[in-house]
Amino acid sequence: MKEETTEHAQIIVKSYSDMFEQEIEETLWAFVLDKENRLYQIDSIPFYTSLIASNDIVFADIDPTTKQLVYQKTVSYSGHSTIQVVLNDETIAMDTIRDIFSKMHCVSEQVNEDFFVLDIPEDVDYTQVKAELDKLEAEEKIEYAEPSLSDVHRKQTSAE
Repeated sequence: MKEETTEHAQIIVKSYSDMFEQEIEETLWAFVLDKENRLYQIDSIPFYTSLIASNDIVFADIDPTTKQLVYQKTVSYSGHSTIQVVLNDETIAMDTIRDIFSKMHCVSEQVNEDFFVLDIPEDVDYTQVKAELDKLEAEEKIEYAEPSLSDVHRKQTSAE
């Protein structure tokens, strides 16, 4: 029986943030898949980084100056999507909004008092999640962005 890896590593992801209009660095946790070939599986929900999602397999290399692992490229996309959500209505508890998506099998992580990120697994119908996001946005309870929308979820919501 193949032994599951539980070794974790931190990977620095450097990217330009449209939200902050500047270069940012974000640290993501990842499982070590193949240390020799520098392959890692993302094991956290990116807060700010675009185009990377939970469970993606990435290639990271050691920065010679800082001796830290730095993201280089995505090797294999997991099919997960990352959605950024900002709470606009202070009369609603953030957990109330997060619970809506939890019932749809979407894990979320709170970043601060009015911002959280959603991980949408590949096997979740994004049409239903997006309908709820759109409804909450129309009611001015939230605003949201789709910085990392997988091909699977994009196809589910594209007008054909």
